[in-house]
Amino acid sequence: MSRAQLLAPGVRRIATSSRDAAFLVEGEDGLTLVDVGWASAHRPLLTAIEEIGHKPHDVKRIVLTHAHPDHVQGAAYVRELTGAAILAHPAEHAWLAAGHVPREGRSGTVGRMLDRLPKLHWKPFTPDQPLNGGERVDGTGLLAIHTPGHSPGHLAFLHEPTGTVLVGDAVFHRGGLTCGPAALAADPGLRAGSLRRLPPDISAVGFAHGPALTRTDEVEAFHAWLESLPE
Repeated sequence: MSRAQLLAPGVRRIATSSRDAAFLVEGEDGLTLVDVGWASAHRPLLTAIEEIGHKPHDVKRIVLTHAHPDHVQGAAYVRELTGAAILAHPAEHAWLAAGHVPREGRSGTVGRMLDRLPKLHWKPFTPDQPLNGGERVDGTGLLAIHTPGHSPGHLAFLHEPTGTVLVGDAVFHRGGLTCGPAALAADPGLRAGSLRRLPPDISAVGFAHGPALTRTDEVEAFHAWLESLPE
């Protein structure tokens, strides 16, 4: 059974583990990965790429929502396999180069303790290009939206041709919509305000953690949840 789910024309969700997902966007010049997952995630990613008739070298770029291990641990290796450029917010660059989340990257003791575990570290790397938010990523249809809180440089991505928003860890969808555990966020108080930067005309929502929303009623419920967040 394929791990790739078509969310909208040119946008696929790829299950990289039983709890995590990355996304694959078909653009004018090839493929773009939004996040890459854990160190072992290259296997389902490459399988999904082959299933839609592409080769690893067709991946032209990797855009990262943020520098947490379940999103970037496999990034350096996937770049080696594909030759893709890596793009990330400058506020995440020092974390990526360090190979782990620093103490100040979590607001809670539990998060800080977890980040000390070697299995949550990654091979250090330097991104090829910065994304500050507000840019349109050439050839992809993606608009980067800076949504700090979970991490200082967290980015969501809007696929403008289809209205599909890929929210990274700005929103979790596990049994319900939440901003996720506060202890794992750098500055939990920023999260609700950041989500107000998402556009009002979303037609599908992809989450790093939890099933996507594609039906009209599901997306309407997502909008209602956004409006219910505290000021």
